[in-house]
Amino acid sequence: MGFLTPKSFGEQAEDFACKMMKKKGYHILQRNARSRYGELDIIALHGEVVVFCEVKARQGAVSGSAGEAIDGRKQRQLGRLAEAWRLANPAWMAAPCRFDAVLVAREAQGWHAEIVQDAFQLGW
Repeated sequence: MGFLTPKSFGEQAEDFACKMMKKKGYHILQRNARSRYGELDIIALHGEVVVFCEVKARQGAVSGSAGEAIDGRKQRQLGRLAEAWRLANPAWMAAPCRFDAVLVAREAQGWHAEIVQDAFQLGW
């Protein structure tokens, strides 16, 4: 494994996450959607559900739950980002949505990922 800058590592992790999501039937709508609240890593469609996906990448084995990787403050931020995206994309406003996480690890054997559906829920 060669050295990767944090930005390059994050980009490669998101690329791998998208690849895994596509294999699981997700259709990627947008990546790195920015607003004044921050950035959503991946927005996808899974069946009829709009999925707001947070990618968490680590060097080494994937461990811990998505709940550990995405604390309450981050969950609230993702909720604000999702709401801003839905307001900016009114065609998707009535669609059901959920928050998934993709936990990505880069090990000596290559990249590995775990997709956690409904990683957390907000009281919408």
